[in-house]
Order: sequence, then C-alpha cells, then structure tokens
Amino acid sequence: MAATPVWSVDPRTGKQREQVAVEATPREVDEAVRAAHAARGALADRAARVAFLRAAAVLLDEAAAHVIEAADAETALGPGRLTGELARTTGQLRAFADAVEEGSYLDVRIDLADPATAPPRPELRRYKVPLGVVAVYAASNFPLAFSVPGGDTASALAAGCPVVVKAHPDHPATSELCASLLRRAAVAAGLPAEVVAVVHGFDAGLELIRHPLVTAAGFTGSIRGGRALFDAASARPVPIPFHGELGSLNPVVVTPAAAAERAEEIGAGLAGSVTLGVGQFCVKPGLVLVPEGADGDRVADALTKALGETEPGVLLDHRMRENFVAGVRERAALPGVDAPVTPGSGGEHTVGAGYLSVAARTLLEGGPHEVLLEECFGPVTVLARYAGQDEAAALLGRLPGNLTATLQLSAAEAAGGPGPAARLVSQATTLAGRVVVNGWPTGVAVAPAQHHGGPYPAATSHSTSVGAAAIERWLRPVVYQSVPDALLPPELREANPLGLPRRVTEALPG
Repeated sequence: MAATPVWSVDPRTGKQREQVAVEATPREVDEAVRAAHAARGALADRAARVAFLRAAAVLLDEAAAHVIEAADAETALGPGRLTGELARTTGQLRAFADAVEEGSYLDVRIDLADPATAPPRPELRRYKVPLGVVAVYAASNFPLAFSVPGGDTASALAAGCPVVVKAHPDHPATSELCASLLRRAAVAAGLPAEVVAVVHGFDAGLELIRHPLVTAAGFTGSIRGGRALFDAASARPVPIPFHGELGSLNPVVVTPAAAAERAEEIGAGLAGSVTLGVGQFCVKPGLVLVPEGADGDRVADALTKALGETEPGVLLDHRMRENFVAGVRERAALPGVDAPVTPGSGGEHTVGAGYLSVAARTLLEGGPHEVLLEECFGPVTVLARYAGQDEAAALLGRLPGNLTATLQLSAAEAAGGPGPAARLVSQATTLAGRVVVNGWPTGVAVAPAQHHGGPYPAATSHSTSVGAAAIERWLRPVVYQSVPDALLPPELREANPLGLPRRVTEALPG
C-alpha cells in the first residue's frame, strides 16, 4: 500500500504548501513507542531532565523567527499572536524545569514507625514515580503551547515520561520543526533523542492509544474526537488514564446591576473576548446571559458596534470554516433567534464575527434550540436575554461542565457578602474549573495556582493541563513499608541525599 502523504496547507488560500511527511504505519507507531519506552530509564536522571527542558526552551527561542514563520504559514494566527504563544511555550518548559529541580512535585511523605499507636504504625515512606510512555494529541488552535512542545509534552517529560506526539494535521511542518528542536535539546542534555517522537495520521492516533506500552494520554480537541479516544483508552485490556480537554461553552452572566453600571464596557470587552484568535480559543464565551430591559439593550448595542467593526478572519482550516458557516446558519434559522450582527462567511477563505440573540425562556423550553447550548468553534456567541435571577439560574442549571464561568458584577456586588452574587459564584463553582469575576475567560495564565479543566465534557479527568499541577497527571504514588534504608530510592533515604522537600511525621513521645 502506498504511503499517505502529509501536506502543509495554507489556510489563507486552501492550497498545499509542501509535503512534510507520510502518515505513520502501525509498524512505525510501534517502533516509536518502543524506542520511547527504552529511553525512559535515561529520563530518571532529574538533573538531565532539568537541563533538557531548559535547553529546549533556549533552542525554541533561538529559532523563534523560523518557528513563528512556519506556524503562521499553517495557521494564519499572525506573528503577534504566535510570538506571545512561543513565549508562553518556552516559559512552560522553564517553569517545569524549576519544578523538577525544586522537587515538591514528588510529594515525599515519611511516617516514622510508632509502636505506641493502636494499632502500631510501621515506617512508611511515600513518593511519586513516572507512569511511562505518554501519548500526546496536539491541538489545532495552539500550534506551540498545546502541541509538540506544549504543556502536555513539557509536563510529561518533567515527570520523567517519554512522549510520543500525534501531530495535528493543521500544522505538520511546525510540529516536525519543533520536534527536531526538542530532540536536539535531549541529545545536548545527554538523553536519547527518542524521548520525544512525532507521528502523523488519524489511524496512527488510534494505534497509539491502543499500544500496550503507552501508559497515559493527553488530548485537547473536540468532544467527538476526545470521547472516541477516551473510550478506546478505557476499552484496552489494561485501561490507562486519559486526560482530555474536550468542549466548553464558557457561560457569562451579566447581572442587572453590572449592566446598569458599565454596559458599554461589558459589550466591548465581550466582543474582544469572542473574537480573540478569530474565536478559536477553548475558553471563548459562547453563551452570555444578559438581562432584559434598557440596560441589557445597552450591552447588546455595544456588542453590535464592536463586532460590526471587526474585520473578517481566517480560521485554522477550511473544514473548520465550513463547519462554522453551517453551524451559525443552522442556529440563526431557529424561530425566535435574531442575528443583530450576522456571523458566517466573510469571503471565500474568511469568516465574519457576529452574535445571535434569543430569549432565555426559549432555551429553557429545549427542543431544537438545544443546539444553542453547544459550542460553535469560531467568532460567534449567543446572547440569552433573561427576565430575572430565577430564569438565569435555571438556564445555568441546564448546562454541562465547562472550563470557565464568568460573572460580570457591579462594584457593590463584587464587594462581597451574602446575596444574589454569592449564589451566582456558588452555582458557577458547580459548573466550571475556573470562575472569573469582572474579567474575561480568554487568556489562561501559566501559574502554580492555575486550573485548566472542569466537569465533563470540559475534561475527562479532574486534573489541569496548565500550570505546575499538570505534572501530577503523569505520576503515581508508591509507598515503601519497613524497607531498609539501603534499599530505598535515594529520594526516600533518611539522609535525604537529594535535598528534597519532605513532610515527616515523628513518633509520639514515649
């Protein structure tokens, strides 16, 4: 059978740029996984991992012009956006290097033996070990930060897990370029290049999730694709953890008091959030609850003005463009739905931003309007005009899990205390992994306290894919009971030769 070529495509024209690779055969996937598995012992060296991650950041920064040019040619995201994304990507690599060097991620806990307790407590020493080879499924909308050199890869390597990445078809050339830089960094740090590998092709992705030496997977993408891989991971003879970020509506609630206080500011801010990256952020606000009445009209008018001034943009590929155009057409045709700024086709290769407006009570009736409560990837949002707090709360209660939930409150409401605003915060907490007040969800800070995930279908686990805690996905705890010191791993020995942070429980005084 002839090899299937992998082409780099220009989304601005729809034309093929160059053949980058060929789709991996089952044998080639097997070889990549086995080579990664064989390299896992070398990754056990924490100092080498630290050097590797820092070297990767340096090489990506040094190749910035080439990386950004390649990514822009395949995604049309623009040099400005991609420059920021590359900085985020290299920042993640350095942050994980710092985390490995500091050592708290190992969560070392030691309970010294205490014969005086009832029952007597043996000596227990606990830390975390890497799972093994991790499969990473790259995202379409972040060719760097959620792709080959992105957070899933960086956190897995930091944990000591080799990585095989299934490249996204929207940016294969960028994926190959970044993989070559990571592999160079590995060799420079004294590690085998095989600690990172890239494969292409839909079938290769399925082979990867089923491979018996793959021990966990990370995914960012659609509900349909993520759920299929999640089910495959669960159906294996030995099921594995599947950390998937799937879909999210990211609801926003504008309170009557907030609309009265700063309607124009809210409308303009919403437009900026909806159109950032041509609406291709996983945390784009897709449903906005705005009160009925004059103040809510002011929010809508400001949104109308801002979106009306937004130039058409290019989506990541023409398939996404076709899905967006068809999706907004279906939604706009529903009874009771208005399109003050009509989203959809902006030209042969572009799309125009817009929004749809509908009464909240119509959404509560269900039926064909349920589609308005589903994510539509691109620069569009739905304004649901609600009559009162009970109606807003009822609509929020119909939503599935989300990555984010945002509340636009007045200054008095934001000052705190019991009342409607506190109840909204409580309801938002049940809905999402990140609750935002008087800000916008687009833009996910890479920080120790960050959580990027949420109840299903926002994510398939309760872990985060952004921030220092992302490393925890690729580790498992092991406890050693009454094991002689000489037989313990260095991380757990009494003398603490590696100088790791540890929590020790002493025996009670006699």
